[in-house]
Amino acid sequence: MLKSLFVYGVLGVMLIPVKSKRMTVCVEDDEELRVDCLIEPKPNKINTYQFSWSIGPRQETINTNVSGESANNLFKDKSRVEELEPVGYRMTLSDFRDKLSDNTTFLCKISGQGENITVQKDNILSCSAVSLLLKNSWSWMVYLLLFYYHTHS
Repeated sequence: MLKSLFVYGVLGVMLIPVKSKRMTVCVEDDEELRVDCLIEPKPNKINTYQFSWSIGPRQETINTNVSGESANNLFKDKSRVEELEPVGYRMTLSDFRDKLSDNTTFLCKISGQGENITVQKDNILSCSAVSLLLKNSWSWMVYLLLFYYHTHS
């Protein structure tokens, strides 16, 4: 009983600071850049999205459906956006490697709510499930605690 309380207490403490990232950037197998923006839109509003990046002081819109805004001509035929279930949007960008700086900040806005993430050009992960799992080291800790609990109970 005391052991169970300890294990569940540790799991609870570990999960408190962990908030799932609302934005991820990775490279797909076909070398396209994928940016997932998992912001829940406000209810009863028409959903709008805007994906952009900031390289130094310069910010460029990659793709948007916001009225009055337009994407940079450089990206018009190289990006596409799809809606994700249950929430969010995914932007895919081709032919991007030579345009990234060492540190690029990606920004997304969904229905006015924004999120950003900064990535290093040489450290962008693959979108494979294994690399995304390894990126979240806390999941390994939870697994190890559950395994320990299971084998010692």
